[in-house]
Amino acid sequence: MRLPYTFCGLLIALLFSQRLYAQQNKNIPLTKIYTDTSAKKTKKDTTVLSSKGTPQKDLYEIIGQAFHKNAAPADDSITSKPVISIVPAIGYTLVSKLAIVLSGNVAFRTGPKSRVSTIVASTSYTENKQFSVPLQSSIWSKNNKYNYIGDYRYYKYPQSTFGLGSGSNMVNENPMDYNFIRFYETVYRHIGGDFYAGIGYMFDDHYNVSDKGNINGTVSDYALYGKTSRSIASGFTFSTFFDSRDNVINPSKGGFASLQYRSSIPAMGSTSKWHSVMVDVRKYFKFPASSDNVIALWSFDWIILNGNPSYLDLPSVSWDSNSATGRGYIQGRFRGAQMIYGEAEYRFRISANGLIGGVVFANAESFSAAQGTRLQSIQPAFGPGLRIKLNKVSKTSISFDYGFGTQGSKGLFIDVGEAF
Repeated sequence: MRLPYTFCGLLIALLFSQRLYAQQNKNIPLTKIYTDTSAKKTKKDTTVLSSKGTPQKDLYEIIGQAFHKNAAPADDSITSKPVISIVPAIGYTLVSKLAIVLSGNVAFRTGPKSRVSTIVASTSYTENKQFSVPLQSSIWSKNNKYNYIGDYRYYKYPQSTFGLGSGSNMVNENPMDYNFIRFYETVYRHIGGDFYAGIGYMFDDHYNVSDKGNINGTVSDYALYGKTSRSIASGFTFSTFFDSRDNVINPSKGGFASLQYRSSIPAMGSTSKWHSVMVDVRKYFKFPASSDNVIALWSFDWIILNGNPSYLDLPSVSWDSNSATGRGYIQGRFRGAQMIYGEAEYRFRISANGLIGGVVFANAESFSAAQGTRLQSIQPAFGPGLRIKLNKVSKTSISFDYGFGTQGSKGLFIDVGEAF
């Protein structure tokens, strides 16, 4: 789940934490550790020097120097001793309006050669009276043989829906309100090379669900689909992924691909029986090859294979695991039984020391309506963005993006880390 609220409070945390490891629910380690068998030594991702040898700087270092502190971090100081950071923050998003957030994370290793394990949690309250407490974890075993991925959430979440399919219209806004509990846990085992496979359990519970009906007086798609005051989705998941990225926070080369099959079974407490699949593919390469600029490509498909999920369990924009899809649109703007999504982004350095960077992005998505219907119109979005380097070792940046969609949709999106 992306937490796009971080703003001025982030600067406070930089001064009082040993080091800010801001992942914002990416569920991935900060640095990829691997062994060079020929050199018999451990290597770590680092961006202390650019490809041209220019010394790099980050926001932590700049603020520390302003306060006469030696704030430059070591290449990698994470050990078995947990490193804890707490971040008070304020911000603004399309779905939340003004938000106040307290966010924190813990980074540690379970062994000297293990990848970095993380636990990320936050609590927030917004101008739209939304209250959320998400917690996500990625725990690696000592020998990196196993990776335990967790996603746990509680939401009190007023949020509008606009109907089914990518042909839905903004004027058909239907204000909804509900409580939401999530419990996901998946265990991945190393198969070989960059391949992992795993099995897990997923539980989603939407309760106290209510809606006001379409503001314009028309019958809502939610009413036509089937209203319910509570829906539960409970079942097993089978997943596999391939990851050859050089840095999982902000890759400059390599790729990532994952396939996840999910079941929702009445025998395990589900409201209805259904099955779905998610396919996530990403590719990164430098362009020009001799520069630090990167072209990033992303394809994300979320398909209900059979059955009829409850309305709030249907695929929806910005309801992927990191809430990253659809910059340019409000969360939940499009919803349906099938979601096809693609995005391209060009990331470029503005300052030679890497402190300031920029992006331009474009995405497109298509949704069907209810199960058994065809994909509808393609909805594009695009926009520019600014990057301020937060941590030069993990390549983590504060992201400011302004997206433009169709039907006048537009807005500012603030995040820690890249969208994908």
